[in-house]
Amino acid sequence: MQAIVLAAGKGTRLQPLTDDRPKVLVEVNDKPLIEDVFDNLIGIGASELIVVVGYKAEQIIDRYGDSYEGVPITYTHQREQLGLAHAILQAEPYIDGPFMLMLGDNVFRGNLGDVVNRQGEERADAAFLVEEVPYEEASRYGVLDTNEYGEVVEVVEKPDDPPSNLVMTGFYTFTPAIFHACHLVQPSDRGEYELPDAIDLLIESGRTIDAIRLDGWRIDVGYPEDRDRAEEWLDELAANSDEATEESEKQPTDEDVAAEN
Repeated sequence: MQAIVLAAGKGTRLQPLTDDRPKVLVEVNDKPLIEDVFDNLIGIGASELIVVVGYKAEQIIDRYGDSYEGVPITYTHQREQLGLAHAILQAEPYIDGPFMLMLGDNVFRGNLGDVVNRQGEERADAAFLVEEVPYEEASRYGVLDTNEYGEVVEVVEKPDDPPSNLVMTGFYTFTPAIFHACHLVQPSDRGEYELPDAIDLLIESGRTIDAIRLDGWRIDVGYPEDRDRAEEWLDELAANSDEATEESEKQPTDEDVAAEN
């Protein structure tokens, strides 16, 4: 399955970290955010990475060239920062079937593969990885509502009064039907073409969109303190992994048991 990576943002809220680089090249534990995204996507079967670039695009293109870990990369440019629906349309000419979409500034450790598997069942026209957040934080994200079957029935972008605390995480799968919806979207009050508005058009047209709960964690690196938190969580994850390995090595092997007997 192809994968679109949205990497055009300037990252003004991450300044001064983004004064001399695009947002997705900000490093977490000495690794650019976009590399973590690439690794996640390749780990769940991405056959091609279609990267939407914009601010300081040449830094990304010069760094990664035409492939990453053997997976081909295609670049497409978002000349103006006009919202996520607009960004997705820049990749439309390169997509030939169902695809993954990931924001380039998210650090994920979780069940991304469940979303891809659900898309592969051909029951859903789209599937989103979602999570519950405190109500006071929900207004930072696209907030959604679901029915009793776990299907998305409404999405609202950064609402002042969130209808729920269930939010989109920045990882999705779609069929090419999303492009038609993006073409129909009108600018929001912010002057941007919003992805949630395109999703609502899909829902209104009778498309089925499934919500998959995040089993794990993710951090949207929007501010410097988010980068610091991501580093802390990754360090803790690595430490726990090392401890588990040490415990495993302490367990007696079959040869040890045989020798004792």
